[in-house]
Amino acid sequence: MGRRSGVGSSSVLKLSFRIAKHPWIASKLAKLQVEKWLFNQIASPSTKDGMARQVRQVSIRITDICNLRCIMCGQWGPTGFLHGKDLRELKREEVSPVRYIECLEDLVAHGHHPIVYLWGGEPTMYDGWLDVLNACKRLKLPTAIATNGTRLAQHAQAIVDSRMFLLQISIDGPDKEIHNRIRRGVGSADSYTAIQEGIAAVREARSKSGGELPLIASLTTVSKENYQHLTGIYEAYKDKVDLFVFYPAWWIDEESADAHAKDFQRRFGFEPALHRGWVGGWKPSDYAELDAQLQKLKELGKQPGSPPVILIPDISGVDNLHKYYTDHKESFGFDQCISICQVVEIDSNGDISPCRDYHDYVVGNIKDHTITELWNSERFRIFRKSLAQDGLMPVCTRCCGLMGY
Repeated sequence: MGRRSGVGSSSVLKLSFRIAKHPWIASKLAKLQVEKWLFNQIASPSTKDGMARQVRQVSIRITDICNLRCIMCGQWGPTGFLHGKDLRELKREEVSPVRYIECLEDLVAHGHHPIVYLWGGEPTMYDGWLDVLNACKRLKLPTAIATNGTRLAQHAQAIVDSRMFLLQISIDGPDKEIHNRIRRGVGSADSYTAIQEGIAAVREARSKSGGELPLIASLTTVSKENYQHLTGIYEAYKDKVDLFVFYPAWWIDEESADAHAKDFQRRFGFEPALHRGWVGGWKPSDYAELDAQLQKLKELGKQPGSPPVILIPDISGVDNLHKYYTDHKESFGFDQCISICQVVEIDSNGDISPCRDYHDYVVGNIKDHTITELWNSERFRIFRKSLAQDGLMPVCTRCCGLMGY
């Protein structure tokens, strides 16, 4: 069995009591992780038919619109695939909240009770995001969100009321100068200050409600701009958040991009384009310093009463870190994509794709079909069979669906 991403036992112990008070959430998280661990024994689809079992997570890139232009983003960053798109057209193509709710109700009616994960773009810039969260609360579907944090303060009470279990906030620097240099606002926006106000507002609303949720996570993309400041981020936010997640930038080089285009063409009969938005150069200049930062983070996260640290993927050692950034064929034991058998990835226009980041391959659209109808459709099964029979594609080794899910 290949490696699976997961949460360390010490982190689980520190956080479990917060979730355990909400059994309808805890049970679904537990089932997801157990199925990941025992995937080949209980959930792996046959290479002959590509059929999958339960939908364990619905991941919705609910909008492409974003108020930041982060330098490592494959969507709106320097090489992002959304450059040149008409913003008004992107908004017109979005799925209505009513349709999302209908599809989620249909999933529940067919025995699926997934976790629902919202991201973007910036998901809080989608007009109906709170409607979707409240519908999930009614349906007892646990929810999580990944946000740049710039619009949290105005929605803090609504977030707490939605019973969201995980609020992930992108934090890439210990101070205003570093964070804002990486997560650049459109115009003169100060994302750092907005995050401070947003975290404070959510913590206050959570405290007044007497509850434990949502868990507030600092979500840091490790890049050449901040790899020397990771412990600084921890120290700056250890009294403000409940856990820290650090992960290296998901990026590919030109060689991998070219190899992927050829391999994808051979498998599926057309050439992909969206993966080139993730071509970048995020190599740190000092792997020993990065390793020292990661090792110190692990130590900090183990201290009694301190927020836990999760590294995704958990790669350490100078040689291994060098391989991660220079050898894109190296998968570090993550040799099987299981997210395509557990997760539905929905693009902002309603397209369903097996891949979150490299979503050229589309199996259908939820404006015309339900998720249930598309989950084991012929096109979805063709994709699963391809990865089961021919193995990973060249870009897969630097994908959150492989190493981060």
